[in-house]
Amino acid sequence: MCQRTNNYLRRFRGKCGSAFRLSRCRRRQENRRTSYLSALLLLALTVQPMLAQEKSPASVKQINPVYVGGLFDSQQTPAAPAGRTITMSDAVSIFLQQNLQLVAARYDVDTAEAEKLTARLRPNPELSVSTADLPLAFTGPLIKEQTYDYGVSQTFELGGKRRKRMDVAAANAELARGQFQIAVWQLTNDLKRKFYAVLLAEALLKLAQENQKTFAETLQHTNELYQAGEIAGLDVKRLEVEKLKFDTDVAGAEKDYEVALRDLRVTLGGDYRTMDMAVAGTLDYQPYVFSLDELRDEALVARPDLKAAQLSERAADASIRLQKAQRIPDLTLGAGVEQVPLGTSTFNVGMGITLPLFNRNQGERAKAQIDKRRAQTQQQFIANQLLSDVDKAFVTFEAQKRRVELYRTGVLAKADEIQNLTEFALKAGESSTLELLDAIRTRRDTLASYYQALFDYHMSLLDLELATATPLEK
Repeated sequence: MCQRTNNYLRRFRGKCGSAFRLSRCRRRQENRRTSYLSALLLLALTVQPMLAQEKSPASVKQINPVYVGGLFDSQQTPAAPAGRTITMSDAVSIFLQQNLQLVAARYDVDTAEAEKLTARLRPNPELSVSTADLPLAFTGPLIKEQTYDYGVSQTFELGGKRRKRMDVAAANAELARGQFQIAVWQLTNDLKRKFYAVLLAEALLKLAQENQKTFAETLQHTNELYQAGEIAGLDVKRLEVEKLKFDTDVAGAEKDYEVALRDLRVTLGGDYRTMDMAVAGTLDYQPYVFSLDELRDEALVARPDLKAAQLSERAADASIRLQKAQRIPDLTLGAGVEQVPLGTSTFNVGMGITLPLFNRNQGERAKAQIDKRRAQTQQQFIANQLLSDVDKAFVTFEAQKRRVELYRTGVLAKADEIQNLTEFALKAGESSTLELLDAIRTRRDTLASYYQALFDYHMSLLDLELATATPLEK
């Protein structure tokens, strides 16, 4: 009976031990599972803000979203599609979006906008913690007479320094925008010049190809006459030698066209390697009539460099007001607690101000006055210069206009008529191939000079646009 009871107890203890070990294993697994879940949750909470911070550039969003948004759009805007034909307006639109010089100039505006954030900041408060009554030797009984001082102080700017500093930053931001407009004004004018350079090169290339085709037909007709025994072989050899000149003209015109087109592609900006395009337009003549007095008035109103000089004077005025306020000392207020462990704690307050005995910001105030006088002098210089620019551009424009009209009085029609009559006479046997060759050369030189005159006319019109900062072409 006792033996049976002992066996029963032994089996009961074994089952209990197994159950206890099993439950302990389960608890361990549950604890591990809980720790794993906690670690994953902690990792998710840690990574999520980091990813959010990387995906949302808060610092960029705070800096002039208009310019920054346009900058990002320009960097993401693809270049002109392959094989696309663009007009002058298309070229200007692409240029304003992705020209790299304009993209770099926009950063100056963004920097000025960031300065506005700095200007509105207030001085940070200062927290101080100190202790006193520390013995030189840390031996013996515990330190019981040690005192603690806790204090906080804040500097208050007097004289309206913060407001005047914000005014200076705002004026500098406006000045940066004005300088950016100068870059847009000058670079856009340069883009139009390169666009017209492509049109000139294209016109000269078509002329050279047309002359090459006409000469090839003449050479073929001459060979037919030679085979029929109507002319001598010397004329054929002369034409074969002259053919090299026409082929050379075509090769040179092709080179000039490709170079002008690549200059335009580089000026447009974007990825140069992906841009494959042609230009749409011709060097047509459209007469314009301008009044010199009206052009002068428009220049005085629209010239961005004159506006920038005026903004520079306003920035100098804002700087003068700020530098005058800087001579007023700032006020510092502080409060604290002196804690004595075995005694009575006390409060203390204080005030501090700098005595302006020697430094009253004399140098910076003088520099601000000099900057204003410099800006005023620059305004006078630019006003005189722009009137001179308008006068010279107007004189050049009128001269180029008369030059083009001289070609259009009948010279072009006469050159075409001479070549056509010479071709007809050659086919009728009343003229020689050399006379036709001279007629082709005369027409080629006349048309090439006319195209150059048209190009110079458009360049003089662009000079007038640059002088007045006003679009004149319609």
